Amino acid sequence: MKKVIYNILVATLVVAGFNGCTDNFEETNTNPRVLTEDFLVENPSVLGQAFAQSQYTSLNGLHWRFQISQNLFSDLWCQYYATTAVNFPSDRYTQVGRWADLAWSSFYGQAAPQIKLVEDLSEQAGEDALNAVAKIWRVHGYHRMTDYWGPVIYSSYGNVDFEQANITVPYDSQQDIYNDFFTTLDEAVSVLKANTSAAIFPSDDRVYGGDAAKWLRFANSLRLRLAMRIRYADPAKAQAEAEKAVADGVIESISDEAQVAVDGQNRNPLTTITNWGEFRMSAAMESVLKGYDDPRLPTYFSPAVSGDSDGDSNPYEGLLNGQTQVALGVSQNDLNSDVATRFLNDARGGSNPPLVVLRASEVAFLRAEGALVGWNMGGTEQDFYEEGIRLSMQENAAEGDVDAYIASTATPVPYAPGTDPLTDIPVAYDAGGSLERRLEQIITQKWLALYPNGWEAWAELRRTGYPRQYARSASDNPDVGIADVVRRMVFVSGEFTTNGPEVEKAIGLLSGADKNNTKVWWDKK
Repeated sequence: MKKVIYNILVATLVVAGFNGCTDNFEETNTNPRVLTEDFLVENPSVLGQAFAQSQYTSLNGLHWRFQISQNLFSDLWCQYYATTAVNFPSDRYTQVGRWADLAWSSFYGQAAPQIKLVEDLSEQAGEDALNAVAKIWRVHGYHRMTDYWGPVIYSSYGNVDFEQANITVPYDSQQDIYNDFFTTLDEAVSVLKANTSAAIFPSDDRVYGGDAAKWLRFANSLRLRLAMRIRYADPAKAQAEAEKAVADGVIESISDEAQVAVDGQNRNPLTTITNWGEFRMSAAMESVLKGYDDPRLPTYFSPAVSGDSDGDSNPYEGLLNGQTQVALGVSQNDLNSDVATRFLNDARGGSNPPLVVLRASEVAFLRAEGALVGWNMGGTEQDFYEEGIRLSMQENAAEGDVDAYIASTATPVPYAPGTDPLTDIPVAYDAGGSLERRLEQIITQKWLALYPNGWEAWAELRRTGYPRQYARSASDNPDVGIADVVRRMVFVSGEFTTNGPEVEKAIGLLSGADKNNTKVWWDKK
């Protein structure tokens, strides 16, 4: 009897506890480290259950996991939000160790075992289409992790012999990980092309309801995202992979975009953490959204409780990032804008929206950037830029004249009297401008369209330098100044304790010291 053994206790598989499709998961998974082929034959639904869980947990969907992994780091570092909590120093560029440890363990202790479980057992069961989708989801989950840290545990995950003493697990370089991503996507795409009509656990698939054809478009679109991510590190491979993705067919309509469905028990985490009153709209968001008279403003944020506080006759207010503890000692919550009603909890009128994975608007902006640098994206940079804006307006049900917005020469405004606008670029595409100016336009609108996906927005900020950022009020990090950008997360203390020799080797894979100002491999601009 063949056994599948995982290097991290699979007991964490059952933490999410989905309604309906996963109610019996903990009960059936009685041995957290061993699942047999016989068990799989007798309980085929375990694959679907783990599949559903992996989709939610790999996005850190549980509220506290989301907060410590995204909201307190990348959401602040890309300047979507600013912290209003006195004792939260991450907005002043401090990587709080216990939060980072939990962010790491949320993936490796919960999502990674589920992803591997589905991939391994679907292969054993001959479920080729599900195995292809599991590989795609592995790429998505791990690309988020390597984009945060650089080198991470990847190829050796799950391959450790528990009979060995002093177990350690090696890290892979980010370049090697990305190369494997593209190989893995090749394998998955090949299978899905031959199974486009397959129904892949439709009752459990929280993204596409088992639609193999849509998973194929997602795989190609994910390839395009990853190809653009390495544009400055490996231009030739980036172009080849991007053009391959477009030729195979990427997401073009809202009906095909990837979102993880939520429910009453497994909620969009924003609907919970907004109740804690620990963040508000950033000054950067205020400058851009107000300056552009952007129809998405009321779909992203709510008017400040105190109303107009800066004399511009507009009640939407943003807070400069990096406020000191003294400044935060006077409550900033009523003075600044919370998230829009749809992101609030039910009692406050919220709608519990799905967790966005990859939107049609993002794909359009990716194609705009590719066309900007001469890649064959199937259209012109300006057409894709304008299409990205249109799609984002539709995705957010924004009310307004989209054509007028696209043609607007309006520019960002000061977020408060005596301050400067974030930038001077208009919405209207400057076809005669420099390549860098046009790139800034594309990425600034992409930043707006990605909201509230700070994980992805922070990666794009590091990769391109856009959108421009306001210098923070203060930084507590000696390696990152107020006008600088955190380039990566440092390795977590728990790994130094349990996997120290391999972490030391991983540091040798970096371009510098294990610090927040050391760039990851693809950060080459």
